[in-house]
Amino acid sequence: MADRTAPGCHLRLEWVYGYRGHQCRNNLYYTAAKEIVYFVAGVGVVYNTREHKQKFYLGHNDDIISLALHPERVLVATGQVGKEPYICVWDSYTVQTVSILKDVHSHGIACLAFDLEGQCLVSVGLDSKNTICVWDWRRGKVLAAAPGHTDRIFDISWDLYQASKLVSCGVKHIKFWSLCGNALTPKRGVFGKTGDLQTILCLACAKDEVTYSGALNGDIYVWKGINLMRTVQGAHGSGIFSMNVCEEGFATGGRDGCVRLWDLNFKPITVIDLRETDQGYKGLSVRSVCWRGDHILVGTQDSEIFEVVVHDRTKPFLIMQGHCEGELWALAVHPTKPLAMTGSDDRSVRIWSLIDHALIARCNMEEPIRCAAVSTDGIHLALGMKDGSFTVLRVRDMTEVVHIKDRKEAIHELKYSADGAHLAVGSNDNSVDIYGVVQRYKKVGECIGSNSFITHMDWSTDSKHLQINDGSGRRLFYRMPSGKEVTNREELKLVQWASWTCVLGPEVNGIWPKYSDINDINSVDANFNNQVLVTADDYGLVKLLRYPCVKKGAKFKKYLGHSAHITNARWSHDYQWVITIGGADHSVFQWKFVPERKSKEAVHIAPQETLADSNSEESDSDQSDVPEMDSEIEQETQLTYRRQVYKEDLPQLKEQCKEKHRATAMKKRERAPGSGVKLHFIHGYRGYDCRSNLFYTQTGEIVYHVAAIGVVYNRQQNTQRFYMGHDDDILCLAIHPLKDFVATGQVGRDSSIHIWDTETLKPMSVLRGFHQLGVCALDFSADGKRLASVGLDDNHTIVLWDWRKGEKLSAMRGSKDKIFVVKINPYLPDKLITAGVKHMKFWHKAGGGLIGRKGNMGKTETMMCAVYGWSEEMVFSGTCTGDICIWRDMFLMKTVKAHDGPVFSVHALEKGFVTGGKDGIVALWDDTFERCLKTYAIKRAVLAPGSKGLLLEDNPSIRAISLGHGHILVGTKNGEILEVDKSGPITLLVQGHMEGEVWGLATHPHLPLCATVSDDKTLRIWDLSPSHCMLAVRKLRKGGRCCCFSPDGKALAVGLNDGSFLIVNADTLEDLVSFHHRKDIISDIRFSPGSGKYLAVASGDTFVDIYNVMSSKRVGVCKGCLNYITHLDWDKRGKLLQVNTGAKEQFFFEAPRGKRQTIPATEVEKIDWSTWTCVLGMSVEGIWPLINEVTEVTAACLSNDRKVLATGDDLGYVKLFRYPVKGKYAKFKRYVAHSTHVTNVRWTHDDSLLVTVGGGDTCLMIWAHEPEGHREFKQCDSEESDIESEDDGGYDSDVTRENEINYTIKALSTNMRPMTGVKPHLQLKEPSVDERQGVVRPPVSRALPQPEKLQTNNVGKKKRPIEDLVLELVFGYRGNDCRNNVHYLNEGADIIYHTASVGIVFNLTTSCQSFYAEHSDDILCLTINQHPKFPNVVATGQVGDTGDMSATSPSIHVWDAMTKQTLSVLRCFHSGGVCSVSFSATGKLLLSVGLDPEHTVTIWKWQEGAKVASRVGHTQRIFVAEFRPDSDTHFVSVGIKHVRFWTLAGRALLNKKGVLSTIEDARMQTMLSVAFGANNLTFTGTISGDVCVWKEHILVRIVAKAHTGPVFTMYTTLRDGLIVTGGKERPSKEGGALKLWDQELKRCRAFRLETGQIIDCVRSVCRGKGKILVGTRNAEIIEVGEKNAACNILVNGHMDGPIWGLGSHPSRDVFLSAAEDGTVRLWDIPEKKMLNKVNLGHPARTISYSPEGDMVAIGMKNGEFIILLVASLKIWGKKRDRRSPIQDIRFSPNSRYLAVGSTESAVDFYDLTLGPQLNRINCCRDIPSFVMQMDFSADSTYVQISTGAYKRLVYEVPSGKQVTEQSHIDRITWATWTSVLGDEVIGIWSRNTDKADVTCACVSHSGLNIVTGDDFGMVKLFDFPCPEKFAKHKRFLGHSAHLTNVRFTNGDRYVVSAGGDDRSVFVWRCVHAPH
Repeated sequence: MADRTAPGCHLRLEWVYGYRGHQCRNNLYYTAAKEIVYFVAGVGVVYNTREHKQKFYLGHNDDIISLALHPERVLVATGQVGKEPYICVWDSYTVQTVSILKDVHSHGIACLAFDLEGQCLVSVGLDSKNTICVWDWRRGKVLAAAPGHTDRIFDISWDLYQASKLVSCGVKHIKFWSLCGNALTPKRGVFGKTGDLQTILCLACAKDEVTYSGALNGDIYVWKGINLMRTVQGAHGSGIFSMNVCEEGFATGGRDGCVRLWDLNFKPITVIDLRETDQGYKGLSVRSVCWRGDHILVGTQDSEIFEVVVHDRTKPFLIMQGHCEGELWALAVHPTKPLAMTGSDDRSVRIWSLIDHALIARCNMEEPIRCAAVSTDGIHLALGMKDGSFTVLRVRDMTEVVHIKDRKEAIHELKYSADGAHLAVGSNDNSVDIYGVVQRYKKVGECIGSNSFITHMDWSTDSKHLQINDGSGRRLFYRMPSGKEVTNREELKLVQWASWTCVLGPEVNGIWPKYSDINDINSVDANFNNQVLVTADDYGLVKLLRYPCVKKGAKFKKYLGHSAHITNARWSHDYQWVITIGGADHSVFQWKFVPERKSKEAVHIAPQETLADSNSEESDSDQSDVPEMDSEIEQETQLTYRRQVYKEDLPQLKEQCKEKHRATAMKKRERAPGSGVKLHFIHGYRGYDCRSNLFYTQTGEIVYHVAAIGVVYNRQQNTQRFYMGHDDDILCLAIHPLKDFVATGQVGRDSSIHIWDTETLKPMSVLRGFHQLGVCALDFSADGKRLASVGLDDNHTIVLWDWRKGEKLSAMRGSKDKIFVVKINPYLPDKLITAGVKHMKFWHKAGGGLIGRKGNMGKTETMMCAVYGWSEEMVFSGTCTGDICIWRDMFLMKTVKAHDGPVFSVHALEKGFVTGGKDGIVALWDDTFERCLKTYAIKRAVLAPGSKGLLLEDNPSIRAISLGHGHILVGTKNGEILEVDKSGPITLLVQGHMEGEVWGLATHPHLPLCATVSDDKTLRIWDLSPSHCMLAVRKLRKGGRCCCFSPDGKALAVGLNDGSFLIVNADTLEDLVSFHHRKDIISDIRFSPGSGKYLAVASGDTFVDIYNVMSSKRVGVCKGCLNYITHLDWDKRGKLLQVNTGAKEQFFFEAPRGKRQTIPATEVEKIDWSTWTCVLGMSVEGIWPLINEVTEVTAACLSNDRKVLATGDDLGYVKLFRYPVKGKYAKFKRYVAHSTHVTNVRWTHDDSLLVTVGGGDTCLMIWAHEPEGHREFKQCDSEESDIESEDDGGYDSDVTRENEINYTIKALSTNMRPMTGVKPHLQLKEPSVDERQGVVRPPVSRALPQPEKLQTNNVGKKKRPIEDLVLELVFGYRGNDCRNNVHYLNEGADIIYHTASVGIVFNLTTSCQSFYAEHSDDILCLTINQHPKFPNVVATGQVGDTGDMSATSPSIHVWDAMTKQTLSVLRCFHSGGVCSVSFSATGKLLLSVGLDPEHTVTIWKWQEGAKVASRVGHTQRIFVAEFRPDSDTHFVSVGIKHVRFWTLAGRALLNKKGVLSTIEDARMQTMLSVAFGANNLTFTGTISGDVCVWKEHILVRIVAKAHTGPVFTMYTTLRDGLIVTGGKERPSKEGGALKLWDQELKRCRAFRLETGQIIDCVRSVCRGKGKILVGTRNAEIIEVGEKNAACNILVNGHMDGPIWGLGSHPSRDVFLSAAEDGTVRLWDIPEKKMLNKVNLGHPARTISYSPEGDMVAIGMKNGEFIILLVASLKIWGKKRDRRSPIQDIRFSPNSRYLAVGSTESAVDFYDLTLGPQLNRINCCRDIPSFVMQMDFSADSTYVQISTGAYKRLVYEVPSGKQVTEQSHIDRITWATWTSVLGDEVIGIWSRNTDKADVTCACVSHSGLNIVTGDDFGMVKLFDFPCPEKFAKHKRFLGHSAHLTNVRFTNGDRYVVSAGGDDRSVFVWRCVHAPH
C-alpha cells in the first residue's frame, strides 16, 4: 500500500515577478522603512530594493484590487474581489494580519483610504450600489455605510483638513460626503459652466475645502466646497489615473505616460515623460505614482515599476517587470541553467533568472504565445502560437531559426524528445506533428486518433514513445517518430518516461478528488528524485503530493497566492524551485522547494499564518490512517438539530394563516381557563449529546440544562428553579468565572445565546444574529468580559463577543467538521482554541476576524475536550482514543493514555486536572499529567443511601465533570447527575431517561406516582411527592410507547415497539403476563374503568385488541380504522371505546366484542367518558391551532374535575383550555419548556399536578396546578393565545386616520391637480405669424418698443432684484397625525414643536421663531432629552423611503435646539419613516419606532451613531414607545391592540405582551399613550378613554373613562411624578380634554381649553413650572396655567389642508389664507400672529383682496363665492352659479369686474358696479380644462388663464372673447402674473417634473423675480422673465410635498408660501441685491 499521507517536504514562496497595473490605480507606495508595497494576484508584496528581497502577505483568498497605506506608513490595508470579499489590515514589516474587515461588501472592494489619524478606514464596494463603508478598523466595526453612486466609483479620499468629510469620484460624478452619527450624506459636485460633466478618475484634498481631481480628458478640476472653481487644462494628454499628495506637493500620472509634479498651490514644477526615456516605449500608461522626498515610484499598465530620482529624472530605474495584460500560458525551464522562459498573449517571450530574480531577456513576437519548450542541449527555444504556427529561437540572442505553420488552431503543447532529435507539437486540431530537429524541423510524422484537443505530452527516456492526454480525458500512446498508435499495452509496461507532466495515468490518480470527474487541473510536473508531484489548478491552488499517488483523493499540501487559474507549473532543472504562472493574473511565482530533511529542522520557525486554510495545510479529505470513530462520537457528529419549523417562523406562518381564518376570527371564541400551571420539577439532564454542561454556582447550587430550560438545582432542599428564556433545545452551557452568570446556547434558525443570572434567573444579555441552526459550544474569558461561541452552520462559525454590550468583536469560519469545544486563553483573551472532529486549531483575534492555525501533530485525531494549563502556551486536549495530548503553542509535545475509549471531559484545577471518559472512570492527575493521583469508578456498589434514584448501569459514560465545595460533580450519558465525595461515596442527585424518545406516561390512580416508558428500553416509576426521585426501573427487551395502571394501581400494562405488551406488578415491576399478537408498535393501552376487567390494546397496524385481564385471553378486535391508532378512551361503564387515528378519524367501538358504532356528534358529548385523552371531536374542536399544517396536537388530557383540558403539541407547547373547547381556535394559556414535541400529558389523580413528557428532549416535567383565584404573581405567566383578540380594539376617526396615513417621500410626489396634456418644457413651440410667412424683420425694429410684461408698482425707487429668501415665520403645527411633539425648553422660556420638515423653536417672550431645517423630508416625531448632561438636545424623526441607508432613507436627527447644530444623524432601516423617538434615563440611548410593515423597534447610542439593538415590534401600527424615566433598559410600546413591555439585554430586545387575564372581562384595546409611575407601574391610555394600570406586565386596574374619548397623550413629570393626560372630549363643566392626575392616577383636576371648538382633541401635553403646554389636533398650541386654568393660545394654524387660497394685502404686511378646513385666517407678519379667523362652514379654495384692500372675495369648494367687507367682516354679497370648486377669483385693477374661475372649465365675469346681486354678465368659453390661475391686464381689458391642460389662454374682458393673435398678446402689460404657463416662464419647469408639476408662481411687484412652488414642496426663486428652459434658480426647502400657492407681499418685502400636505404657511424675508 502506497503511503497516503501528505508529503513531508514543502514549498516556500520566494519571489513574485510582476505588478498589478491593469484595472487598478494608486496601489504602489513607499513604507516607512523605504520598502515598496504593492500587490500581484492574491499576494501583498513588500519589496526591499536595496537588498533585492521580497516579503509576502498571504491573507487573501482571491485577487487583491485595492490598497491603502496608513498615515504612519507601516500598516497596509488591502481589499480583494470575491463573493464575500474582505479587507485585511496588515503590518508591512512582519507581514502579519492586524485586522480583518468583513461581512459588508459583495463582489469586491474597489477603493480604500485611511483618515488623517489612521483611526478610520473607508472602503468602496463593487456591488450595484457601490456601497461606501466607514470602519473603525481596529475593532472591525462598521461606523457608517451608504450607497455610493449608481455607477462605478474610482477613488475616495478623506479630507485631511476637515474631520469627518470625504470625497469620492467616478463615472461622471464627484461627491462630497459628510459623516455624522451613522449617516454618510453626499452632496454632488456642481460642474456648472466651468467644466464638462465627465468621469473623474482620481482626487486629492487640500486645505480650505479645496479638492483637486484628475479627469478622463486629462484636465485637472479644482473644486472649492462643492463647486468647480477652475480647471487646469491639458495637464495630461489623456486620462489622469493617479494623484499623490506629499509634503512637497502633488504628483499626477496619466495615460499619456507622463508624470507631473506640482507645488502645493498646484503650480507646475516639472514633467517626466517616461515614453522618452531609455526603458520607455510607445503606449506606456501610468497607473500609480508615489512621491517621497527625491524619489518617485511609478507603476504602469504593463506591470512595470519604475523608480525615478527627481534630480536625475531622465534616467528612471526599471525595478520590476512582468507580463502585460493577456493570458499567460507558456512556461519552459532551461535544462542546465537556473532560467525560466515564459510566453504570453501579450506576444512577448521573456527569460527570467531564478538566481538574480530578474528579467534578463525579452523578445516580442508577431502572435500570442501559448506554449514553450527548450531543447535538451539548451540551444533552441520553441514557441507554440495561438494561430497554429510555431517558431524556434536561439536562446543565446533570441534570433529566429524557423517559423512553421501547419495548423489552423492554437498550439497548446510542444516538447523536445529526450535525445534532442525530435520536436512533438500538439495542437487544438486534435493531432500531434513530429519534426526532425537536425533536418531544420522537417515534419517526419503525425499522430492522429485523438478526438479532442491535445493538452499534455511526455516522451519516454529512450525517445521511442510519446504519451498524450487530450481534452476529452483520454490517454493515448504513439510509437516515435512515425506516430503510429500503440494499442498493445504489454509493450508499454517497460517504458520509462523522461518527464511526467500528464494529468492522467495510474501514477497520478491521486491528484483527483475521490468522486470527481472534472478537469480543473491544468498542469502537473513530477520530481522523480524526491518522489513528489506538483499540480496547478483552476482555483489558484498549488498542491504538493507524493509521487506516484495511485489512489484517488491523495493527501496534499496546498499553497495560495495565485488568484484564479494557474496555467502551468514546472520544476527547475535542479529541482530547487517550482515555477508557477497565472493565467488571468499573468504573474510568475517562484517557490523554493524545502525537502523533507530540511523541513524537520525548520520546525521551530512558526509557519506563516494565513487567513484561509492555506500555507501547507493538510488537505481537507479524510485521512486513511485515522482509527474508526467511537460509536458515541459517530452518533453525535451526525446530529444536525434541524427543524422543519422553528419557533421563530411562527409569527410569519400565523400571518399567512390569518388571512384564511379572518371569518372565524370574528366569531366568539372560548375564553382561556382561569387556572394555570407552573413548572415545578424536571427529571432529566442532557448528557447524551452535550459535554461539560454541569457546574456549581457561587452559592453551591448546581446549574445544568435539559430541553429548553436552564435548571438551577438546590441539593439541600431537592428543589429546582428554572431559566425559561429559551424556546428550543439548549445545546451548551458555560459558567462565568465568578460562578454567578451562566451562558446557554440554543437550537434555532437564528440561534441565540442567553447570559443569565443564576440567582434572579433574569437575562443579562441575549446574543443573536450570527449563528444559524444552533450554538454548540461556549466559553467565557478569564476576566468574564468576553464570550466565545461556535455555531452549527456548515462552517461552524466562531464568534467572539463582548457579551455585556452584545457586540460581536470577531467572527470567522471555524472548520467544515464539527467543533466540540472552544476555550479562550485565560492569560491572553485575544487567543483561543477550538477542538473537534479531526481538528485542533489555535486562533488569535485580528480586528473583526480570527486567524487560525492547525495544531502540528502529524495525523489529526478527533478531540473531544480541551483546557488551558498553567501557562499561556500550554494546552491539554482529550482525544477520541483515550489519550491526553499536551501542546505547547501549536506543537504537540507528547500524549498520555488516560482512559479506555474517548476522554469526554477534562477540567483544570489549581494544581492538576480531572478527566472523565466513556469508561465511567473519574481520574485526578498532577499538573503535568505525569501521575494519575486517584481514580473513582462510578458503580452501583458505592451509591450512597441518600441518592434520589438508581444507577442504570455500572461505569456509565461520563460527559461532564466539575469540581467545587469538596465534591466532584459528574454528568453521565444516561442522564444522571452524580456527586462524588472525595472519599469515595457517590450520591445520585437528578436523573432522567436516556437518549431515545419518551412517549409512554401513566399516573397512578390514587398515589402521587407516575410511570414512564421510553425508546431507551426502560420502564421507570417516579415519585411525584416532594422527594422527587426514581423509585424503580426495569430494562425491557424493546423500547415502549405506552403504559397504563390498572384501576386498583396494582398492575401496570406496558406496550412495546415490536407489537407485544406485558402486564407487570406495579411495585416490583416483575412480569405477570405478556402477549405478542401484532407486528407494529403498540401505540396506546388502557384498562377499562371500575374493576379493570378489560384491557384495550391499540397498535400501529390499525387494530384495537380487547383482552379479558382475568382469563388472559383476547376477547375482541376492533376493525375498520384506515390508519394507525393514536389515542384510546373508555367510557365510565367500560362498554364503549373512543379511538383516534393518524388520519384524524374518530371511531367508536363497543366492548368487549369490538363492534363499530356510529354515534352522532351531539350524543358524544352526553356520554360520560372515564378519561379524555383524545384530540378529535366537537368538544375539543378549539384545541387545534391556526397553523395546523405544521403542528400536530399530539396529546391531551382532561382534568378529573372536567374543567381544564391540557394539550401537548409538536412545537413543544403545553397549553391549557377551558373544557369543553367548542368553536375553532379557542383561547388558551401556553407554556414553553419542552423543546420539541410534547408526546404525552397527564393529570395526577387529584388534579394537583400535571405531568408531561417530551419526545426529543427525554424529559419528564412536573407542573404544579394553580387553581382559579390563586393570584400570586407568576414568574412564567403563560403567553396569551395565537390569534390577536377578535375584539376590534375600538374605533375613533382620528386614530384610524393616523393608522392608515401613508407617508411618501417628497421625491416621489405626484401631481396634486389632475393635469392632462404635455408639460410646457416638452411642448413644441408654434412658429409665429412672421416665421410662417417667411418675413424677415430687420434686426433693429422701427416699431415701438415692446411694452413691459408687468405693471410695476414701486416706481421712483431703483428696482432691485431679490437675491435670497430667508425663513422668518411659520404658521402651523403638525398635530393632526403626530403626537407628543410640543415641549418646553430652557426652563419654559422657549417651546419646541414641528411642522412640515422644520423643527421650530419659539420664544415665548418675543414670539420670535428659529428653525432647524436639516431634515430632507417631513418630521413625524420629536422628543427632548431630559438628562441635565444633555440640555436642549432634541431628536426628530422623519419620513423616508426604503431603508437602504441612502439619502432618502428615513433618518433621525439629534440636534441642539439653541445652536441648531446637528449632533448626530441616524439613518435607519425603518422604511416608511420614524414615528416615535424617546431618550433613555441617562440620555445616552435613543429608542425609535418605524412605520415599516414590521414596525421595527430600534435602540441607538446616538452619540456614536451606533445601532445597539433592533427587533420586529408588532404586526400592526405602534404609536408610541417610551423608555421608563428611570431606566436605560426598560421601555413600553403601545399601538393597535398592543402593549408590550420591553427589556434591552445586551444587544437583544426581549418583550412581554401585557397580560389582561388578571381582570375579569378586560379586553385588549388599541393603546395610544403611555406614562409611568413608581414601583414599576405603567399607565397606558386607550382608544375608549380608559387608562390601564400595569404592574410589570400584568394589568392591575382600569381607570374607566379617564376621558370620554381616546386618551391620545400622557406626560410623566419627573419632578413630582404627576401625570398629565390629554384626550378627545367635549368641553363641559366637569371635564375637559386636559387633566392633571396624582402619581397613582387616582385623583385628577380637569382643565377647559377655551378654543371655541365643539370637541377638543389634545394630541400633545408637556408640563413645565406651573404651566401645561398643550398641542391640539386643530393645530393650536396652548399654554394653560395650573393655578388659574387660564388659557393662552401661542400658535395657530389651519387644521386641515390643503391651504389653497392666499391673498396679500395691497398695502400692509398682512395676508389672508383660505383652506380646506372652512376657515379664512388673517395673519400679521410684524406681529407674528393670527389676527382673526372666519368660519365659513365650507372648504374654501381661493381668496383675493380688492385693489384698495377694502373687500375680499372668497371662492368655495362647492362653487359658491362670497364677498366680505374688510372693515366689518360682513358679507357684501354671495352667489353660487357653479356646482364645482372655484379655483381662482380676481378683482380687476379698476375694481370694476370680478373674474371667477372654476373647475367647470369656465371663467365668469361679474360687474361689481351693479351692486351685491352679482348677476353674471359674461363668461369665457372653450377653455380646454379646469382653470388654475388668472391674471388681469393692467388696463383691466384682458385676462390670462392657465389651465389644467398646460395651456395658457387670453380673453377679453368683459366680452369673454378669446384673443389668439400672438403678437397682440405679446403687447399686453399684466397687472399681476401668477401663471405657471407661458413662454415668459418656460424656464421654471425643471427636468424632473415628469410625475409632478410646478403648481403656483408669483412675479414680484418689481417685475424682476418670480417665485414658484411645486409638488416636491420646493420654493424656487428665478429671474423674470425666464424664457430659457431649465433656468438657473435658488431653491428653498421646508414645506412638505405639494405647495399650493405663493405670493409676494406689498413692496416685495416677504414671500408667503402655502402648503398642501403640511397645512402650514411659511413667510420668507426677501434679501434684495445691494444698489
